[in-house]
Formats: sequence, C-alpha cells, structure tokens
Amino acid sequence: MIVTLEDTDTRAVSKRLVALRNSVGAVALGRVMTLLIVTDEDGAEKALEAAAEASRQHPSRIITLIRAGGRGAARMDAQIRVGGDAGASEIVVCRLYGELASHSESVAVPLMLADSPVVAWWPGDCDADVAGSPIGRMAIRRITDVSQSGNPPRALLARQEHYAPGDTDMAWSRTTRWRGLLATALDQPPYESVESVTVCGAHDSASTDLLAGWLAARLRCPVRRTKSDGGSGIHSVQLERASGPLLLTRASSRTARLTLRDQPDQVVSLHRYDTAECLAEELRRLDADAVYREALVVGMPEVAGAAGGRRPSRSKG
Repeated sequence: MIVTLEDTDTRAVSKRLVALRNSVGAVALGRVMTLLIVTDEDGAEKALEAAAEASRQHPSRIITLIRAGGRGAARMDAQIRVGGDAGASEIVVCRLYGELASHSESVAVPLMLADSPVVAWWPGDCDADVAGSPIGRMAIRRITDVSQSGNPPRALLARQEHYAPGDTDMAWSRTTRWRGLLATALDQPPYESVESVTVCGAHDSASTDLLAGWLAARLRCPVRRTKSDGGSGIHSVQLERASGPLLLTRASSRTARLTLRDQPDQVVSLHRYDTAECLAEELRRLDADAVYREALVVGMPEVAGAAGGRRPSRSKG
C-alpha cells in the first residue's frame, strides 16, 4: 500500500503511520533499527528497492530523504509505503524542497523509531566528512558507496582522510567473498608465509584498493596493486610463496579459478554482490568495523599503486 501526502509535515506523516499500522497490521516492535537514506531524485527508486530487499533480513523503518530541489519555498511531499510495497519495513519517502532540502535532519528526527539504533546510507555522492554531517552525527553506522562517485579512487581517499568509527563502504562489502576464499586457501597446507602479493583490478575499482590494503595489513608483506586491461572490479590476486604462487582469478560474474602449484585448477563460487546484498551485509553489524579501518587507514598507504599508496617501483631491465 502506498499513501501520498503532498505539502505536508512530520506530524501529519506520523499520524498517518499510526493509522496505517492499525489498519494494515504492521508491528512497530518488529523493527530493529531506523535506516536513513540520503539521496537525490535520480537514485531514489533504486535505493528504495535495495533497502526494501535488505529489510527482509533486517526489518527497519526506512526514512528516505530526497533532495528534490533547493529553490522555491520550503516544503515537503511525503509518501508512506507499507505491506508488499515495503518489504519487511515501513518506508517513508520525503521529498524536500527549498531551504528544507539543506536541513533534512529536522525532518528525520521526528520520524525515527524511539530507542532504536540509527543507520545512515548515502547510495550516491556524499560529503567528504559523513561522520561530521548532521545526519552522520545521528547515526551509529554510516554506509557510503564510493563506486557510485565520479572518481572512486579520490572518493576513497576522502573516506580514508575523514574516517570515524562506524564508517563503512559498499566497496568493502564487495570484497567479502574474495577475503573468505583467500583466507580459506591460506589455511590449507603447505603452511608458508607469503613473500609478496599482486592484486589486479580495474583502474577505478575501490574494492581492489581495499582488498590490497587488507592483505597488506594482514600479511605484512609487500603488496602491489596493478590495473587490468578491461572489465570492472577485482580481476585477480596472486600470493607468492616459497612453494609457488597461489592465484585466484575471476572467471565469470559468478565463478573464479583457484590455481596452486602441482594441483589441478579449482572452480569456486564467487558471485558479484548487488546493492541489496551489500546493504544487508553492512546492516549485520552495528559496531565499528575494525578490519575495514585497518584495510583503509593502515594497509592502503602501504600498497604500491593503490589510491593514496606508495608509488610502484620501476622494474629493472
């Protein structure tokens, strides 16, 4: 069910939410958090679809704050979605005009669930310092997606410079399966230390930079980030060991090939996460992600060729 309220205020929206809950049967006690989505008109519907899908794992009250236009009189048009149109959540869509578009926090506060954690998500471009923004200060968890920016490596450096506990990024979520497969492969004999690492991916792949940073922080060995010829995202990871290299290479959008010396190649599952899966992944935890911080702040500066990392050394010959 979708209910539209034009030129309205938060009091009217709250009253209509209560009325809909009584008639439709939505149970507020089943909501585990308030999810604030800060976006523009172009990215709103895709973000809402992803949030509704992720809410099947994490029931929430979803408040979408859309910067509809900064000119004209301050006003708000609202839309309430419950039932099948909202997944396992209550969705409130607020289109903000005029001066109100610059003060979305004043709209969000009256609509948030009482005594529940607040998570904020910026599916597109956002301020460099999200933790210091008015919405960011209300949230214990702040999710960004540098891959949607015009310059992902530069946006990733902004995340690094302004990192605060509770920050995370969907580029990090997209490395989850890669990290799991690499950790599993290294947990098998021969149990040798890794001498060096090469991580290859698209030139604008923030996930490649973060994966390289994670390996640098965890393995404490030289890590080099290189660029693949085509495609997108992470292409391969090669770990050099005394017995020979361990190579994990993406074969398709759903599989990868694991190559070990003196062993037949293995085809392993490695499907690409979509936005809803990345969001659900990040909503599983509400505390600070220390491993993400380690990859972003500690590891990435040590990676030759990564965003903000050391310059790759020139090979001789």
